[in-house]
Amino acid sequence: MKSNLIRNGFIAAALMNISGVLLFSRAFTNEAINQADPVVMSNFGLLMIMVWGLAYLGAAFVNGNVRWLAAVFAIEKLIYVVVWLLWLSRHDLASVYEMDLFAGIFYSIYGLNDLAFMLFFAWAFMTASHAAKHESG
Repeated sequence: MKSNLIRNGFIAAALMNISGVLLFSRAFTNEAINQADPVVMSNFGLLMIMVWGLAYLGAAFVNGNVRWLAAVFAIEKLIYVVVWLLWLSRHDLASVYEMDLFAGIFYSIYGLNDLAFMLFFAWAFMTASHAAKHESG
């Protein structure tokens, strides 16, 4: 049960990263996302978010203990949550909505999405660690 839940969570994280970027960036044509945060959310940054999604997808099909991958993914998501909170504290979200609705929605939700998956990956790490401890001991 838990292994299916973990696999499905990894797949969901992959789909969110890949489809979310493609949808909100309009397949990398939405310049408002880039303009609102030209460092983190450049087209290169958005592409790397999709690459992380591919890493989650690959991890979903690993037939072994993925606890350390889950730990890395939780840390990666934590970084995006912190970056998002810092961005929100320094920028006017309303002005992003004025530039583009999709960009506004993107900047409103991406950190919440990353927070949810950060908690999931942390849970997956702890679950896998607990299972490994019981197997060895």
